[in-house]
Amino acid sequence: MDKVFTQAPQKQFEFDANVAGVFDDMLCRSIPFYKEVLALSADFALEYAKKDSVILDLGTSTGAMLLEIASKAKIPLRLYGIDNSVSMLEFAQKKLDTYGIKANLICGDILQENFPKCDVIVANYTLQFIRPLERERLVQKIFNALNTGGVFICSEKVICENKTLDFKMIQYYLESKKKRGYSEFEISKKREALENVLIPYSENENKTMLKNAGFSHIQTLFCWVNFTTLIAIKE
Repeated sequence: MDKVFTQAPQKQFEFDANVAGVFDDMLCRSIPFYKEVLALSADFALEYAKKDSVILDLGTSTGAMLLEIASKAKIPLRLYGIDNSVSMLEFAQKKLDTYGIKANLICGDILQENFPKCDVIVANYTLQFIRPLERERLVQKIFNALNTGGVFICSEKVICENKTLDFKMIQYYLESKKKRGYSEFEISKKREALENVLIPYSENENKTMLKNAGFSHIQTLFCWVNFTTLIAIKE
């Protein structure tokens, strides 16, 4: 169970061994409808996948997205996952091995690693951790790696352009975390640790970034207060 922030952290948030061991619990308790978003993303990923399609998961962490896709697939697929945390990928490999799922897990920086040509690329709560100056370059790289007709599915924490509403949405979200068992202390310490590490855009900013990269159609698949899932099509 996630107890990472029951004591004051000594550094900024990192996806290290301490986090990897409780990461699935952390996501389920920190991200509203996390499991439903995984299922939704997998369903739409498979809508655009063909036999032997390459599906790439960016920031794959403990492999939950790859597991969700593989468990639903009725055709053979080539699954790839990239993450810069050795600890995360060790958990991902154990999880995939348990279910007999084969995937190419790559430990590396998604800004630097070469992407295979794909029909589907997924990034769950990943872009928000990329510095704004690098984020547009990464999205362009994603677009270039997709085959014509391919899709990019991304889930992100977002901000509201109306500051008053943004404050109310954040407060509503923080109250939801309390209902999931996090204390005021844990919530405040995690916010401190994520400051200047997690930098969210507004939904419109994300859509504009995707459009500027060349995606012809961007649609919201899911939205809950300050969390959203988008699908972008390369035509």
